Amino acid sequence: MTAAPKNWLPMDGDTFATSEGFILNVFGYEHPEKRVFAFLKYIPSRFKELFNVRFLGRTWRYGRTELFRAEKLYTAKNYQTFLEVFRAHFPDYVYHCPFRRKDVISAPWARIKRVYVPRERLQRLLRVKRLDKLQKMTLDFLDLVSGASKVALEDFGVHGSVALNMHSQKSDIDIVVYGGRNFRIVENAIHKLVEEGTLSYVFNNRLDAARRFRGRYHERIFMYNAVRKPEEVTTKYGKYYYTPIAPVKFQCKVKDDSEAMFRPAIYKIEEYTSLNQNSRLPKEMVPSAVVSMIGCYRNIARNGQKIEVSGVLERVEKVDSGETFYQVVVGTAGSEEEYIWPV
Repeated sequence: MTAAPKNWLPMDGDTFATSEGFILNVFGYEHPEKRVFAFLKYIPSRFKELFNVRFLGRTWRYGRTELFRAEKLYTAKNYQTFLEVFRAHFPDYVYHCPFRRKDVISAPWARIKRVYVPRERLQRLLRVKRLDKLQKMTLDFLDLVSGASKVALEDFGVHGSVALNMHSQKSDIDIVVYGGRNFRIVENAIHKLVEEGTLSYVFNNRLDAARRFRGRYHERIFMYNAVRKPEEVTTKYGKYYYTPIAPVKFQCKVKDDSEAMFRPAIYKIEEYTSLNQNSRLPKEMVPSAVVSMIGCYRNIARNGQKIEVSGVLERVEKVDSGETFYQVVVGTAGSEEEYIWPV
């Protein structure tokens, strides 16, 4: 492929390689024309010295290119470092968003050389004649989960290094479930498989314990996340203006978790209770939703559960009507102190 395919609809979790050799993951579902919002995942070794971040000890190979990966992909500090490097050396990758009034990492379509869509990568893997051990385990795991959940294989995808055919025997099984309803069904099926002893959960921290998205299949770690189906994408780029107001810290109750499994994760909330003086708000500014740009805060609370949130209060204005509402954003890339914790 010499460029992004014309009929490609960039969806969260799609992966692409660029002409410079960077590998990025698509972020979210709203993108400017001929541009894709994304975060940087792998850096070619020839550019490693430009990036003043801590790297993982191991390397990956994409074709003939040796790749490095930052130890932490989603910190505010690393994002600002990536942005500064792109601004100085690869300015095409920096886009000034007029609706958020700030610079963000965004790849122009002209720089995209190869696209990897999880659903298509699974279909391709199903046609491979000679599978290696990890590829076979990935398909066996998907057969198990699809059978237990009755969610068709067509509604799954393969993500991560297996999707890019650059995996090693240390790599994980990383799968995608398309559709919020399908994700909830799969979540319940995996929980039953854990109770039966066929699978086990792996919890490294309390967020893992809340999300239950990571586990072990035989000797291999697996992860699963949700991606919207096209019909579940209800907004488009340029529909709203976003204005940051102030940092806030509060507790609230989750009222609607139907979009909490996606990225960005959206929690509709009620019972806003400030946790410091600065977070006391007049009634008209009390947020109706918490939106996490950080993937690790997906699906950590369900309807009726309480969460503690530290983020930035934002006024959202509809471009065509001027109608406004307020939300709190976690993951503005401005502070490391933004989070969502289950209470």
